[in-house]
Amino acid sequence: MKVYFAHGKESGPWGAKIKLLASRAEEQGYSVESIDYSDLMNPEQRVQRLVDALKTESEKVLLVGSSMGGYVSLVASEKASTEGVFLLAPALYLEGYQVQNYQNNTNVTIVHGWSDEVIPFENSVKYARQADCTLHLISGDHRLNDSLDQITILFSQFLEAHHDGR
Repeated sequence: MKVYFAHGKESGPWGAKIKLLASRAEEQGYSVESIDYSDLMNPEQRVQRLVDALKTESEKVLLVGSSMGGYVSLVASEKASTEGVFLLAPALYLEGYQVQNYQNNTNVTIVHGWSDEVIPFENSVKYARQADCTLHLISGDHRLNDSLDQITILFSQFLEAHHDGR
């Protein structure tokens, strides 16, 4: 099984969080891919780039997205076959983003910081309630850099829950 990472609006494909989580995925036997979206500021174009990549994928796929990458991963999961989605402070229900109503995908896990100053944690609560999915509200701001140990544990649990799908 392969894990595809989608970075946020102002980060890159191999930022600190992605490197850390990709390392954990590889330790647990997954292959990893992180697409570079830094040339695209439009979230819908990023979604299309991910969907196009997934069309050629022969392995089962998990998606991981942070901030705008969370939106990209969730919307792409509605258009392509995926086994699960792990979202960090996802950019859901934001003005200027085309999709405002999401399909209920119960294979979603969300981690969001209580002190997020960019995307209100209430947006993740709204989605989690509608989708009946797992939501972890943890200490931290939008970047969640002070909670990387906790995020790594939650990500490992997410991967382990999908282990049988490999």
